[in-house]
Amino acid sequence: MPLAVRSESKPKRRRRRPDEAEAEILKAAERFLWKRPFREMNVMDLMDETGLKRSSFYHYFNDRHELIVRLVDKLAQELTKLNEIWMMGETDPVADLRTGYEGIGRFWVEHGPVLRAIADAATQDSLVEKAHREFRDRFIRGSAERIRADIERGLIQPLNPDTTAEALIMMSEAVLNEKLGNGRDRDWEPAIDALATIWQRALYGAAK
Repeated sequence: MPLAVRSESKPKRRRRRPDEAEAEILKAAERFLWKRPFREMNVMDLMDETGLKRSSFYHYFNDRHELIVRLVDKLAQELTKLNEIWMMGETDPVADLRTGYEGIGRFWVEHGPVLRAIADAATQDSLVEKAHREFRDRFIRGSAERIRADIERGLIQPLNPDTTAEALIMMSEAVLNEKLGNGRDRDWEPAIDALATIWQRALYGAAK
């Protein structure tokens, strides 16, 4: 009797709560974008990565664009907690800035290829561009508010908070995606030290 050929097993289907099913689809989207560009994503392949029926995708998302919007929002919520170390800090702004950036470095090591895939897709897809712009603008606004507050406290020399925040955030995203967005480089410290130093010197001057 010939031996049966063992096929690659797919995730076993089981009943899930709506929040569990939605989270599983989001995780599948992250796994996909870690390796492949957004333009290649389709619902059939994505749902094959889960233990859910393909048709159940549309119980949670209208289309793959809504999926990306929700994924971007999920990542933004996680990243906001790290940015708030500096944005909401009340002690030493330079120390808070560096502590927050260390967390951001670890975050980019974990999610960098996904964030880079979203940024790349934003140059080709108008709906992804809108989600990405809102993601970036969230951190530009928060940074501008902190800069404005520190100007009022006399900690930062007068400058344009909004333009400065926009320049620093756009620079930081580009560097993080370039250095930590390939999924291979796990050493976040050189890039983070350079970025934190640039922010510090641009806002608070050289360390005394």
